[in-house]
Amino acid sequence: MLGVNRFFSWLGSRELTVLLVVFALLGSVWVFAEIADEVTEGDTHDIDRSVLLMMRTAGDVSDPVGPGWVEEMGRDITALGGNVVLTLVTLMVMGYLVLCQRRRLALVVLVASLGSLGVNTLLKDSYQRDRPDLVPHGAAVYTASFPSGHSMVAAATYLTLGALLARAERRRRLKAFYLLAALFITFIVGVSRLYLGVHWPTDVLAGWTAGAGWALLCWLLANWLQRRGQIEPELDSPAVLGPDNTRS
Repeated sequence: MLGVNRFFSWLGSRELTVLLVVFALLGSVWVFAEIADEVTEGDTHDIDRSVLLMMRTAGDVSDPVGPGWVEEMGRDITALGGNVVLTLVTLMVMGYLVLCQRRRLALVVLVASLGSLGVNTLLKDSYQRDRPDLVPHGAAVYTASFPSGHSMVAAATYLTLGALLARAERRRRLKAFYLLAALFITFIVGVSRLYLGVHWPTDVLAGWTAGAGWALLCWLLANWLQRRGQIEPELDSPAVLGPDNTRS
């Protein structure tokens, strides 16, 4: 009976969470490698074309589906994954964390954003996939296509921020809200890249996968720093909350 109790205690422990995150990280690496292999061999060409054409008016590939304001909205949404917006978000969050004397958490945020941008640049240079020439581009592009930089860096940055906010929250509904909000922003940024015709669907899928993997790696970094006592414990920790659930 003691062994059973220990087993169930372990199931609810942080060690299990870390183990699941590690498995998810390895899974994201495997999925990205599979997508990259299929893209390199040209096996995704037909489905890439089909999905991209679904977002264009029948008989006119130069016209995205929907009225003009939808296309303008697509440009606004895609900016959420652009370098300027993500840099501003990262700097403001880091500034807040530094002012709160949480410098190592600020470092995690920097690694999430700047690190994912660097990895994305290396991946683009490695694969050198051409941008879609099937439809006119609805936004300016300057780099290779695979994987989508907007999708990857947005996933890495927003998912890391969502995970850090969730760690600092005791209420499950708010934990879920932070994570779902981060997932939603990541999703619409990737879809906007397809709608504007600047990426193949597999570019976006690979970007989401790589970005999520990077966010998981940043979560493990934050957990490791916390274990070493180099960042503050979670808000629901006895070291932070007093017996009346207020800060001690």
